[in-house]
Amino acid sequence: MTTASGSPARELLPTATPARTRAAVRELLRPHRALAAGGAVVMVAATTVGLLTQPLLGHIVDLVTERRPAGALTLPVVLLVLVAVAQGVATAFGMSLVSRLGETVLAELRERFVERALSLPLERLERAGSGDLNSRVTRDVSRVAEAVRTALPELVRSGLSIVLTLAALAVLDWRFLLAALLALPLQAHTARWYVRNATPLYAKERIATGAQQQQLLDTIGGAATVRAYRAEAGHTERVTERSRAAVDLTLRGVQLVLRFYSRLHVAEYTGLAAVLVTGFLLVRGGSASIGTATAAALYFHSLFGPVNTALVLLDDAQSATAALARLVGVVDEPAPAAADDARPQDVPGVPAVTVEGVGHAYVPGRPVLSDVDLVLRPKEKVALVGASGAGKTTLAKIVVGIHRPSSGRVEVGGGRPAETGRTVALVTQEVHVFSGPLADDLRLARPDATDEELREALERVGALGWAQALPEGLDTVVGDGGHRLTADRSQQLALARLVLADPPVAVLDEATAEAGSSGAGRLEEAAERALEGRTALVVAHRLSQAAAADRVVVMEEGRIAESGTHDELRAAGGPYAALWQAWAEHRSTPRP
Repeated sequence: MTTASGSPARELLPTATPARTRAAVRELLRPHRALAAGGAVVMVAATTVGLLTQPLLGHIVDLVTERRPAGALTLPVVLLVLVAVAQGVATAFGMSLVSRLGETVLAELRERFVERALSLPLERLERAGSGDLNSRVTRDVSRVAEAVRTALPELVRSGLSIVLTLAALAVLDWRFLLAALLALPLQAHTARWYVRNATPLYAKERIATGAQQQQLLDTIGGAATVRAYRAEAGHTERVTERSRAAVDLTLRGVQLVLRFYSRLHVAEYTGLAAVLVTGFLLVRGGSASIGTATAAALYFHSLFGPVNTALVLLDDAQSATAALARLVGVVDEPAPAAADDARPQDVPGVPAVTVEGVGHAYVPGRPVLSDVDLVLRPKEKVALVGASGAGKTTLAKIVVGIHRPSSGRVEVGGGRPAETGRTVALVTQEVHVFSGPLADDLRLARPDATDEELREALERVGALGWAQALPEGLDTVVGDGGHRLTADRSQQLALARLVLADPPVAVLDEATAEAGSSGAGRLEEAAERALEGRTALVVAHRLSQAAAADRVVVMEEGRIAESGTHDELRAAGGPYAALWQAWAEHRSTPRP
């Protein structure tokens, strides 16, 4: 499927159903039932104590009405102070328990999300686009965290206040409760109307935001190509379209909330008027004192805060629920098959890599690879060459296991790439240097590596000199916010990681392309050392890499055009010979 612009449509990561989201929350809460019960008990006690305020105030009104002496007011006033202190202390303790529960559950959810996101097949992430995952990692996690830290404690307190206050009204007189309940149908209708409209709206807003971020990432990441093809107008238009869609949905959400607030006021004043009229009739009929009627009115008025808080927080709750469903959707993604991390041994006579009849298409009907057959023998270094778009990178990613072929089969070390664990590793020209000490960045490949092993890996790729010359040596902070590494040094770091990981099969996809002419020779030498003793498939950016390989495979339009040694292919006078001649002439042409 393609979009209107002709580009492949994104297959976004899944979003969990409401039922599955609720089930996931229950699963997260189950191990913390004691903490949840403790928080509930303390909050019930705090709310119950607070409900003594209205009867005490009503009692004071009765004392004044009956013209009692001023000294009679001392005890109820002291009790009011004690109630306020006790309620404040109990509420603070209860809210801390509820907050601790929320933060604990949130931390576990975040850990599960990150763990599953890191284990997702790269092919799945590529189909979804980095913008989708990025919006979930940032906006959705932040929205759920904000709800847990603010909305959840307030909802718990408001819910208890509503239930216990209605019970207190019934204790005063059941007719006060009936009068108060006149507001309930209006509030329930308002809540149902809001939830019915808000849930799909916020879900659409999340998707639109993800699409917007993906378009921004694509446009900014490919800025050089966009400028080269004078495609700025088209990309700007696409960014504008996605931004407009996100803004329109946000504005619809604002309008929905404003209409929601306006409906709440009708319910509030309907219920208050009913309680006041009921109190007037009961006092006139002698069924209740003025103090009792006052307490009932105060009880209902005290409901304004918690009811409005609960209903207003529906906005945050719905938004957080939509975000939570997107997180649970990633957590529920099927995990890849368990891989054996043991390094398999090369078996004599068994190919290290077998590609048989492989075809692949990103868009149905537009094949990128067709009937590709390729065998790599143990410890053989094979160079892939060909024009841009010939299918070299696609074939490399299929060998690594990032993509699954549309047809045919691939075996690496006797199994499918996705099942071979650490058998095969990929190094591309796009190297990410993680923020933190240089030693920690290297240990991503082997967490238990000693400092001496780190130095040996750096020495092997020719990077030990500059690494030890850094201000704090291997402890120097690199990446964002730290010491910035040049492109060729970042690539050496990636090759050092490859040495530490020590896979029997390695794939290099134009891994020296970013070095520039000055550092090309040094980086190619580092790559040669890193690949020693391994089966290697190298997507060659420079034909000097192909000349140093055991075998050269030339690709044209998704097929293998010819295969052989450098000398054999030059002598054959085919596509490789033409590429070599053009490359040699380019190198010999003097530059101004």
